[in-house]
Amino acid sequence: MQGSLVGPWVRELRTTWKRAHRSHDKRACIIDLNDVTFIDKSGERLLRAISRKGAQLIACGMYVKHVVEHLK
Repeated sequence: MQGSLVGPWVRELRTTWKRAHRSHDKRACIIDLNDVTFIDKSGERLLRAISRKGAQLIACGMYVKHVVEHLK
């Protein structure tokens, strides 16, 4: 992902996650947030929910890494 995780992009990620999560092949889901610059509250809620369902969140930037650490 890149840019801001807000509004319509939160909805897009939710739709994509639901589609991928329905598959029965048990592949790991990794969400690369390295190029994300901002996450709004709805984005945080979605990341928290999908993280609890097994998605791995990767972030190296100071801001996004901070957000991801506080989702736990």
